Amino acid sequence: MKILVINGPNLNLLGKRDESKYGKLSLTDIEVKLKREFPDAEFTFFQSNHEGEIIDKIQNTESNFDAIVINPGGFAHSSVAIRDALAEIKLFKIEVHLSNLSKRENFRQNLITASACDGYISGFKEESYSAAVHIIEKYLNVRRKKEIND
Repeated sequence: MKILVINGPNLNLLGKRDESKYGKLSLTDIEVKLKREFPDAEFTFFQSNHEGEIIDKIQNTESNFDAIVINPGGFAHSSVAIRDALAEIKLFKIEVHLSNLSKRENFRQNLITASACDGYISGFKEESYSAAVHIIEKYLNVRRKKEIND
């Protein structure tokens, strides 16, 4: 199982940002945690503060990965371009957010990018990533069993 984990703007500052919203772990800590929790998965991690770089990464994933976990950060509320890139690829995709967006500012209530994903997880800090990978694992196993039986 090959999973691309994409992180958007300001997520390179995890571990230094408001712990009550974003948790204590850095992005590197989250990577280590996922690799430890899911040793059979092959992860590729990517972070960028630049919208175009995120779009390029999404557009070049389909033949190389089984699924995507994306935390688009603030682009979740503003990037039609990232949303459109996600919509074009046929991989299983889960959007994650560390903070509980339903308890945040009004402008954070509109998730443009989430509608191009199969689902989203919000509010469980670093566990949001673990939950996404767990769901991907279950989804891919069900899909493989179905393909075998067809």
